[in-house]
Amino acid sequence: MAKVHIRKRALSNDRHSIYLDFSPPLRNKKTGKPQRFERLDVFLYDKPSNHLERRHNSETMELVENLRANRLLDIQNRKYGFISDRDRSANFVDFFKQFICSKTRSECDNNAMSYRYFVAFAGHDVIFNDLEEFFCEDYKHFLLSGPGISRRGRPISRNTAANYFAKFRSALERAYKKGLITTDLKSQVDPIKLKETHREQLELEEFQSLVDTPCKSDLIKRAAIFSGLTGLRFSDVQTLIWGEVRGASGKYYLQFTQEKTEGAEILPISDQAVKILGKRGEPGHRCFHNLHYSSLKPCFKDWMPRAGIEKNITFHSFRHTFATLQLELGTELLTVSKMLGHKSIKTTLIYTKVKDKMKIEAAGRIRLNLKNIKAI
Repeated sequence: MAKVHIRKRALSNDRHSIYLDFSPPLRNKKTGKPQRFERLDVFLYDKPSNHLERRHNSETMELVENLRANRLLDIQNRKYGFISDRDRSANFVDFFKQFICSKTRSECDNNAMSYRYFVAFAGHDVIFNDLEEFFCEDYKHFLLSGPGISRRGRPISRNTAANYFAKFRSALERAYKKGLITTDLKSQVDPIKLKETHREQLELEEFQSLVDTPCKSDLIKRAAIFSGLTGLRFSDVQTLIWGEVRGASGKYYLQFTQEKTEGAEILPISDQAVKILGKRGEPGHRCFHNLHYSSLKPCFKDWMPRAGIEKNITFHSFRHTFATLQLELGTELLTVSKMLGHKSIKTTLIYTKVKDKMKIEAAGRIRLNLKNIKAI
């Protein structure tokens, strides 16, 4: 059991400050770092010369003793980071499964597959005591080897491996904050760097063509167009409820929590986007009831060719479309970043690489008379 000692430190003017000394150090609940001492911002007179100074010392020590007792009670109530042998022997795999399932309200095959890959690597019997840096590095190398454990046996890409490993690192962070492991493994193990890929998006004319083209599922069509008009991810479109759609004509906005980042957002949306939602339902009902990720691919496979689009368009392409069209139409980068809910503007910069009309226009501004140049 930890001990809490009262310590004194000499100050000027014949006074002593008082602080608490934790042995062994506690984990600070806010920072997650070990904390040995706690300053109390109180003092004692070394040699009280009158009744007031003696009373001050007496009341101060009574206060300090109460604080010490409260800290001991906090420890007993597990408000600090002491980890019992029982907790260290608990099953991390069960914790990981519960963690990724609780991360989102949406149906997401990605979460299920990240769990399956971890089990394929480590089995079902990994305890918290087994989690060390070399174990995490081994799992990273396993994912980077591109194993194929799906029914089709296809190897996974580097970016998919990065996605799965990111979920594992987030689980490590949660375990550390909950005091289930003693080392901040997430900060010790580097993430897998993403490979830059081509991001498919629609031209404005192509987007309009999809609006004008019939689709086998009106639900999926409306959801995709809504994403293109708002920049929302599939998970946020799927879980959007009517109570999160607020405002009036010309001033509509969404007040919701992003599924991916868990960030609270207020997102202005257009009247057209609200029109796509259809007739308003009950506050707790989903705007796109019965929207399932597994239904997207077969629907898109039919819808895109009908609209004359040969690109490999996914649901996420509509989010890319929103971002690139906003930038092309003159919306400032910082504004687009905020509308996408990005924590860093660096994330938004990737959309400037897709197509930059200003660069295209600039490329043709230098004009020369080439009549004396022989054609090759």
